[in-house]
Amino acid sequence: MAADIHFYFDPICPFAWMTSKWVRTVQEQRDYTVDWRFISLRLLNAHIDYDAHFPPEYEAGHTAGLRLLRVAARTRAEHGRDAVAALYREMGTAIFDRSPVDGAQRGTPAFVEPVLAAAGLPGALAAALDEPQWDAEIQAETDEALALTGKDVGTPILHFEPPAGVAFFGPVISRLPGPAEAVQLWDHVIALARFPGFAELKRSLRERPQLSGLGVRVDEVGKQEDWHGGSRRQKQDRG
Repeated sequence: MAADIHFYFDPICPFAWMTSKWVRTVQEQRDYTVDWRFISLRLLNAHIDYDAHFPPEYEAGHTAGLRLLRVAARTRAEHGRDAVAALYREMGTAIFDRSPVDGAQRGTPAFVEPVLAAAGLPGALAAALDEPQWDAEIQAETDEALALTGKDVGTPILHFEPPAGVAFFGPVISRLPGPAEAVQLWDHVIALARFPGFAELKRSLRERPQLSGLGVRVDEVGKQEDWHGGSRRQKQDRG
């Protein structure tokens, strides 16, 4: 059966994780199905000089994200799409809802093996961290996501009511709404998605998400930062 939403995620993106938590909150109250798909920030930025454009920790973090997506791709091939939902839940929980994890360490067997166990999956899947043969599949889904939205976007990308429905970057949220607010927000987003002429609502100022892994408690407001094209690039491309 076709899913109601295609959700394109990179497991190291905090905003994708926060949005996924909101989507799962809505799923608990509404009869929606989600197909969790891949978009790699490392492949998306393959043409970028990381040293010149990004903060110093970005390349290691994005590379770890690609390595984790390899595990997700092999999981989907061997255990089906539902297994990806469970795996992403455990990956995000380990990265963002517990003590901070160093960016590069997220792409190691020491990190991913307990995550696989928590998702009820075999530890042997961790071998995919070092299996670049999955990169073509990840690149194809990254390209698929960008074909739906255009290139000046980040993660997550949500495709509503595929294949004919609209897709867009976001919604990007920094605070997790409660159950009632989650459904209200969902209805507003769906209304926008269903309007044929809708293209964009945008602001680049964002609060740091309320995630333990980023050092922001649920009872505090994260520091406001300016993000460009879905990232904290220090230098922007021209032309």
